[in-house]
Amino acid sequence: MPHDVAEKIEAEQGFFIEHQAEADQLGRLPDESAKRLRDIGVVRLLQRKEFGGYEADPRDFLSAVMDTGRYCPSSGWVAGVVGIHPWGLALMDERVQEDIWADDPDTWVASPYAPTGIAEPVDGGYVVNGRWKFSSGTDHCSWVVLGALVGDSDGVPAKPRTFLHIVVPRSDYEILDDSWNVMGLSGTGSKDVVIKGAFVPDYRTIDFEMIASAEAAARAGRSEPLYRLPWSAMFPNSVSAGLIGIAEGVLRCALEYQKGRVSITGAAQVSDSYSRTAIAEAASDIRSARVQILHNVGEMYEALQNGHTVTTEQAVAARRDQVRAAWRAAAAADEAFSRCGGNAIRLDNPLQAFWRSMHAGLNHVIFVPGPTYDAAGGMLMGVEPEGRV
Repeated sequence: MPHDVAEKIEAEQGFFIEHQAEADQLGRLPDESAKRLRDIGVVRLLQRKEFGGYEADPRDFLSAVMDTGRYCPSSGWVAGVVGIHPWGLALMDERVQEDIWADDPDTWVASPYAPTGIAEPVDGGYVVNGRWKFSSGTDHCSWVVLGALVGDSDGVPAKPRTFLHIVVPRSDYEILDDSWNVMGLSGTGSKDVVIKGAFVPDYRTIDFEMIASAEAAARAGRSEPLYRLPWSAMFPNSVSAGLIGIAEGVLRCALEYQKGRVSITGAAQVSDSYSRTAIAEAASDIRSARVQILHNVGEMYEALQNGHTVTTEQAVAARRDQVRAAWRAAAAADEAFSRCGGNAIRLDNPLQAFWRSMHAGLNHVIFVPGPTYDAAGGMLMGVEPEGRV
């Protein structure tokens, strides 16, 4: 049975459709849009029950992200990126979660994970400096989890390289308001954040290798199947869900536009068999992208529920399909868009806004196909992948 969050999203679809353009104009989610997402509970789906979350089936989370993106690209993207953080934070020290959610379970945490900062070891923790790009939804977040390399006071990374995730409160970092000027996903407000000499205690840090290898769940005492899922399945699919939802939005807008469109010959577009065929093919491919990522994550989740482990073959295949599903959905949405004629590019047509955001989202590093396909193809041919997938 679908989680009741899904029903709440459908009930609010009119609001998100109406305010998606406002998000782009503001360069961030409108305050009311962020409030609606909080009230709906999308971001709490993967949060531990002890801290006001649902600990929901991960398929419910991915579905909710896609459903939101269908109506507002930026809201869907933020729901996916911000909504995955409670899952990662569940693998950290209990004190981190208490710091964030003890007073308000609806507190949001931003990112990004890219290790573009330096964490200098000091007594009890680290002194952190750096600048990070792409902090989606950051205006509505009170904390941020960032990637940093352990290094010295001159900013030189130590050898061997140690990659940390660090968690920092809003008082310790600056958001650069003029740093997000883009052609798509404008409303995500994915601005740069800067830290200058902030102290981060040890317990608010974790070695990324522990998260990637699944050691973190055991160390944190997390035996729940949800938190034992591989990082390579959870974070990448949360971003893919945002992208696929936006592709569904392209299709939704294309259908609404085509229903009332008349060609230059005076014929109703709905009577054109070529357009109907193209729309049907696009709808099938976008649907298959949704089903594929839900199936793969569900298969791993159910394996853990039944006392089994997630195999390397499953994890590699899921990562492969996560990339492929996003590109398939985007290609299908392109076909739908290309059948809508010249007026589809007008800025007062919401179709172009979804289309631009979809293509902006494809530039996320999680969708780079080469290394992922190479590892997956090697696995099929009996070659174990080297490093993380």
